[in-house]
Amino acid sequence: MAHVVLITGVSGSGKTTALRALEDVGFVAMDNLPVVLLPDVVALGRVSDQDGRIAVVVDVRAPHGVANAGSVVDALRERDIPVDILFLDAGTERLLTRFQATRRRHPLDADGDLRSALARERDALDELLQRATLTLDTSTMTVHELKRRVQDRYRTGSDQRLRVSVQSFGFKHGPLTEADLVFDVRFLPNPHFEPDLRPSSGLSPDVSGWVLAHDDAGAFLERVTRLLEWLLPRYEDEGKAYLTVGIGCTGGKHRSVALSEAIGAALRHAGFRVAVDHRDREHWKPHDRRS
Repeated sequence: MAHVVLITGVSGSGKTTALRALEDVGFVAMDNLPVVLLPDVVALGRVSDQDGRIAVVVDVRAPHGVANAGSVVDALRERDIPVDILFLDAGTERLLTRFQATRRRHPLDADGDLRSALARERDALDELLQRATLTLDTSTMTVHELKRRVQDRYRTGSDQRLRVSVQSFGFKHGPLTEADLVFDVRFLPNPHFEPDLRPSSGLSPDVSGWVLAHDDAGAFLERVTRLLEWLLPRYEDEGKAYLTVGIGCTGGKHRSVALSEAIGAALRHAGFRVAVDHRDREHWKPHDRRS
């Protein structure tokens, strides 16, 4: 059965942040959904995934706003479909400050009177507020605090661990722009200059064994692994769902590959969810790609 989290609340209260937080822990996320379509979305979710989790933002931006939203939610609940309503709010002065900072127009502000627009919006949302499962005042929350509060409420099972991607890359092919952390291993001896090793990649036991046999490589592996084992739980505490660690060498074929595989294995052994990938594999010759 689908589990629906309906995110609503006043404009500027953090609904987009809450939606992204739920998407990061496995919910199918939809923004600005007309409330009349909610039963159809739930039906599709039940057909495609009986344990599917759906997060939708319903607010005054949608056609017809939130008219009849309460009755739609009541009808779903009467069919034993769990619908949580997460209602976000903030003080009027705080909302005014946020709108001034972003220079965005309130969806109900037709005449430049933002206070009146917020008051009308609260009136329109009262039906959902009365049915809310959880109400959060985000006046003093940072986006990180809001994300953590939402995820602490709704994440389950494997969602509770940060997903780590360790990627090798070659600096000569450009930086790894999506990386959160980058380590440069060009200080290590390069197998490229060993004729017997040059044709193979760091996936080859011969190359990885040669790289890791050097004292500096072993020291690097130990220190980086210990650093990541210390850092990752702290990223989790901040509500981060994904972390990309880049390991770079000159060509992205030998040293960075061998060390990415070793770091990934060490982190898995420590209990973290880790995927290892090699960005510049396409630059290797076909016979270099064996594992």
